[in-house]
Amino acid sequence: MPAGPSPTARALRALELLYERPGATAEQLASLLGVTERAARRYVGILREAGIPVESTRGPYGGYRLGRGTRLPPVVFSQEQALGLVMAVLDGQPNAIDADDVVGSALGKVIRALPESVGRQAAALRTYAAATPDRHSARPDPATTSALIAAVADRRRVVLTYRSESAEEWDAEVDPWAVVVRYGRWYLLCHSHRADAVRTYRVDRVRAVRQTPDVFTPPEDLDPVAALEEHLGAGWKYPTRVVFHAPWEQVAPWIRPPMGRLQPDGDRCVLVGSTGNPAMYAQEWLAAVPFDFSVEEGPELRAAVAAVAARFGAAVSPSP
Repeated sequence: MPAGPSPTARALRALELLYERPGATAEQLASLLGVTERAARRYVGILREAGIPVESTRGPYGGYRLGRGTRLPPVVFSQEQALGLVMAVLDGQPNAIDADDVVGSALGKVIRALPESVGRQAAALRTYAAATPDRHSARPDPATTSALIAAVADRRRVVLTYRSESAEEWDAEVDPWAVVVRYGRWYLLCHSHRADAVRTYRVDRVRAVRQTPDVFTPPEDLDPVAALEEHLGAGWKYPTRVVFHAPWEQVAPWIRPPMGRLQPDGDRCVLVGSTGNPAMYAQEWLAAVPFDFSVEEGPELRAAVAAVAARFGAAVSPSP
């Protein structure tokens, strides 16, 4: 049976926990470490013997916290943690297999810093694994993403230059609420001052970001993921309105949030939204919904659906 972590290893883990959770009690440390309270106090004692200032406060709001200026020792990964990290990076960024890739270069530095026994396994995983890029994913520029994250954190209004899929380019003054990663794509959830409405922008299509002196306050009850899902189908160039001749509860599982908002209407339901790419909306989204429907709006989507219908009709017509 393999031996458990040594007291020193558990003490280092306790140090990490106190760094992450200042004010943690002995009971909380014990729960997080999977040991008794007595053992947790012993690990705190080991840290103090090593010269690390761990302060304790009594009372209902008391607990342990690190003294000001305490620095963590170098990060140490277990083999399981190291392999999990490499797998997560390759899953989200397949190009990281290449050492010349920006993320791949950073991953190589992490692997080289690992202990030899752990690093060998992580390096082997990276060398012999093969990753297939997700065709729907899009990698944004790290500098652009960093600028947007900084604006979100500082609550600074920005002016961004955006390029649409059709290569149209414009400037937008926005309050950046959050950056959200969804199925391999990075989105900026924001309030657009030009439209006076919530908007979502693909970060990989942002060409420039400039902070302004103006500050903003995001909504108090903001749920970035839920808000993104709700607004992905809004604000695009071409309005859409599709009636499905089936009840809402049957159609709803087939509707992706970017398609718009599905509303019940008796024994049928209505999907109201917008799109910047009617051909994709018709070919990839509507064609996958297994219920009869009618396009009531707009003309661009009607033309795209007609083109798909003609192509499928030709596929089963007798050859001339």
